[in-house]
This record gives sequence, structure tokens and C-alpha cells, in this order.
Amino acid sequence: MARGLLVLGLAAGVPVLLPAAPAAAHNSLTGSDPKNGARVATAPKRIELRFLASPAPATTKITVTGPDNVPAAGGAPTFAANRVSVPFTPGAAGLYIVAYRIGSADGHPVSGEIRFTLTTGTAAAPPSTTAAPTGAAPSTPTASPATPAASPTPAADEADDDEGTGWLWAVAAAVVLVALGAGLLLRRRSARR
Repeated sequence: MARGLLVLGLAAGVPVLLPAAPAAAHNSLTGSDPKNGARVATAPKRIELRFLASPAPATTKITVTGPDNVPAAGGAPTFAANRVSVPFTPGAAGLYIVAYRIGSADGHPVSGEIRFTLTTGTAAAPPSTTAAPTGAAPSTPTASPATPAASPTPAADEADDDEGTGWLWAVAAAVVLVALGAGLLLRRRSARR
């Protein structure tokens, strides 16, 4: 019984002995509306980002761009606890990128983006007489496929943050397994006596 309590005490005390995870102070995106990668037929009135902790308005920057890098944010962001909403002004159908940059409790900025596709949109503005001969329209399809290829950069930022906590979970799991193994070993020794 005393050994069982010792093992339980060790298992409970291990997290206290482990160093604090540096990434624990980092804020991170936990969800969005529309979701990353979504295809939506009806344009949302606003775009909402949800974070692990409440972002500070002074250190938060959110941009929304549509096809041809046309700005699509309809105003300043609003903050409610861990949620940030940005009014959305839809344009042409196509890929929309919501980029964010927020501060963390440790001062380290965290950035990333979500992407969604609006399958219906407003009619494109008629090209000006100087824009039509330049062939701006053919360059748009070329830019659109290249844009999704750039997505690994924010994913890499988020992966770096996830790796910071991943090793901590692995160490904690190993310590718990060692503690359980030690408890079983002690139990077998006491049973032999």
C-alpha cells in the first residue's frame, strides 16, 4: 500500500519536476470560420479566428486578400475573449487568404494563415483599356496555382510550435511509463516476500 502511494506520488510529482515548455507561452490558432481549406458558396459576413489565448489588440494584425491580391477585409477586427472577427467584403470567386500575426505571452510573434475558396462571387470589374492589352488576366491563373504552393511557410511555423510541445509530451509519457514500471517491479518484489 505504501509503495503504491509512493508510485502514485512519483507519477503526480513528475510534471512538477519537468521544465516548463517554451511553446506553452506561445499563442496559436485553434480554429476558424470558414475552416482552413473550406470551399464556400455563400460568402460569410465575417471571418472569425479562434486562438488558444486571448490576443492583444495592440499586437494583432489580420489581413484578408482575395484573387489578384485584392483586399477583402471590410473593417477593423473586433475582439471577444480568444476570438477575433474581421468583416468580410467578398469579391470575385476564388482563393481568399486570411493572414494573421499575433503576440504571445513571451513576446514571440506567432503568424500563420488560413485559406478558403469562395465558389461564387461578384462579377469582376471590367478591365480598363490599358489593362486589357497587357494580358493581366492570363497572369492571374498562373499566380493562383503558385499561391497554394507557398502554404508550407505558415505550416512550418505552426509545426515549429507543435514540435516544441511534442517533445514535452514524449518525455512526460516516458517518465510515466518508467514510474509505472518501477511500481510494478516494487509490487512484484513485495509479493515475493
